[in-house]
Amino acid sequence: MTALKSLLFLIIAPGIVAGYIPLTFLGRGPQIETSIFAYLAFPLWLIGIVILLWCFWDFFANGRGTPAPVDPPKELVVAGFYNYVRNPMYVGVLITIIGHFLWFKTIWMIVYAAVVFLAFYLFVTLYEEPHLKKTFGAAYEDYTKKVPRWLPRINK
Repeated sequence: MTALKSLLFLIIAPGIVAGYIPLTFLGRGPQIETSIFAYLAFPLWLIGIVILLWCFWDFFANGRGTPAPVDPPKELVVAGFYNYVRNPMYVGVLITIIGHFLWFKTIWMIVYAAVVFLAFYLFVTLYEEPHLKKTFGAAYEDYTKKVPRWLPRINK
């Protein structure tokens, strides 16, 4: 049942934010020429999707829960991409949206990426981090000291 709930959440949340909204509403409009860089969209899409799927698996297998706030993991998930950044699913979504920008070249896609990042930032700092601190206590605090929020550290 947890796997089914995770799959449903994957389709609804990241599927809508990284797929449906940008591809349905933002693929047209004023453009910025991305030239040869447009082809970077393919590896960015692949990387973004791999990050998302891997993290969903980690939530299911290691956390014994889903990424959905209504059915959160029972264990703190610090495996896989969570070794490098605390919010890899959000990073995966943003990488995918940046791939959309490079391919479709619309200004609205980059504006959308900025709005999505702001929404993620506010959600993480105002809800998610306080909730995780309350739920997992010292284990989460130690984790936040070792692992950055958005960008991996180059030198560990």
